[in-house]
Amino acid sequence: MSTHALSTTLLAGLGATLILAGCAGMTDTERRVATGTGAGAATGAVIGSFSGSAGSGALIGAGVGAVGGYLYDQDQKKKGY
Repeated sequence: MSTHALSTTLLAGLGATLILAGCAGMTDTERRVATGTGAGAATGAVIGSFSGSAGSGALIGAGVGAVGGYLYDQDQKKKGY
């Protein structure tokens, strides 16, 4: 892994940690969407860094993660959680 990819990964991990730390007063839906957004952004940044566009990857990943978090929330609500 190159130095740029490693620093991007660490930065994305730090961002995800900060997002998750701020979830104390949120509803279940807000927490799940925020978690999906942070995880998606981090994953997108890592994948995007391999093609030289970590920022675009993070934005796309954040969008996909937010939708995934919302869909997961709706599924959990149907199950009664």
